[in-house]
Amino acid sequence: MAPAYGEEKGTGPLSPLDPASKADTDVFQEQPGHDFHYKTLSWQFVSLLMIAEIVSNGMLSLPSALAVVGIVPALILIIFFGVFALYTAKLLIDFKLNHAGVHNMGDAGYVLGGPILRETLSIGTIIFAIFGTGSELLSGQQALSTLSNNGLCSIYLLLIFSMATLLVALPRTLDRVGWLGLFSVCLIAVSGVVAMIGAGVNPVPGRVLDATIPTTFYQAFLAITNPVFAYAGQLAFFIIISEMKHPEDAMKAAWCLQGFSTLFYTIFAVVIYVYIGNTVASPALLSLPPAWAKASFGIALGNFLIAGGLYSHTAAKIIFVRLFRHTEHMYTHTVLGWVVWIVLCFGAVAIAFILAIAVPIFSYLIGIAASLFASWYTYGIAGFFWMHDSYHLKGGWPGIRGRPGQCVLAVLTILAGAFICVAGTYVSVKLIAQAYSEGLVGRPFSC
Repeated sequence: MAPAYGEEKGTGPLSPLDPASKADTDVFQEQPGHDFHYKTLSWQFVSLLMIAEIVSNGMLSLPSALAVVGIVPALILIIFFGVFALYTAKLLIDFKLNHAGVHNMGDAGYVLGGPILRETLSIGTIIFAIFGTGSELLSGQQALSTLSNNGLCSIYLLLIFSMATLLVALPRTLDRVGWLGLFSVCLIAVSGVVAMIGAGVNPVPGRVLDATIPTTFYQAFLAITNPVFAYAGQLAFFIIISEMKHPEDAMKAAWCLQGFSTLFYTIFAVVIYVYIGNTVASPALLSLPPAWAKASFGIALGNFLIAGGLYSHTAAKIIFVRLFRHTEHMYTHTVLGWVVWIVLCFGAVAIAFILAIAVPIFSYLIGIAASLFASWYTYGIAGFFWMHDSYHLKGGWPGIRGRPGQCVLAVLTILAGAFICVAGTYVSVKLIAQAYSEGLVGRPFSC
């Protein structure tokens, strides 16, 4: 009998349900004759892709956090969560290096707790990626509406931006969008600089600035969610690292990501707040004079597009790898492989588009999705990764007890993820109720 696809060099045909394919065998089996080569990314391009996905529309809400709790607490939070995200990134990367077959959060869940946890984390990742796509679509629509002076129905603008997002998502391997990552990073950086210049030359007269502002738990945590979710996006770390030539260099990319994002977030939030004051809107660009808002939105438009493409690519790649792991459809041009891939990418963007136009509270639901999933994928679950590998790879409970400092940090990470999840969901639900009571919720399929 001829060997099954992937048996070259003794790899053997590995089922997506085989524990060995999850933990021990690299998710991508590179062979010279393959049409698709996945393990091609350098750590420099990985850092660009991570920045392109994470440093996007989330930064536009940061100045409003300063307007709620004051400049000092908000800056402490921005810097703290940047450092926290770097720490959890290290735990995620260490887990990936210890389990080469982990391609996404679902695979990691299989290692941690078997099939049920795998399905839970897989579904959660796909949902969050689709909601992330929808968030970028709304930002793109908002940018196009600003640029056109609302000259076209927002549904049509959203459709146009969705079609462009689909095109960005379609390349099968991430190296095809690596240079787009560089372009995206440049765009969001220049957009932020233009916004800061616009605020600086047009300061709000009589603006009010506060070092600290007494507030309620609800308002304070609402402000906290801005920096918390501005760093969200580590759900794609496993997927991106899986396509690196040298996954052991992933921590270099994480340092670049968190160093750039924390510094950029801090400068952007402070400058915008100092010149606009407590009346700053969310997104902050809406507080600029029309010409400056158009310039900044127009430049950032490309970043929203690329980030949306990466989110929808992530959702499609999870299902595609699950269906075709270690089969010919992963590595060669087959009709079935291409049809399934295009359908998955189209489905991810289409679902995000439909949610954005059909669900009037979709922008609020994004907050719930971020609370339920990003709180764990970016923060809490990393503590479980450390616990698992310390127990199984370091000699059981003695391996955990022998590193008390790291154990305490891992437990605190788990508790922090749980707190952000519960409190963030509470705040998001209360926001929805408040929006309905104040008549702020529009109608589905309306311009």
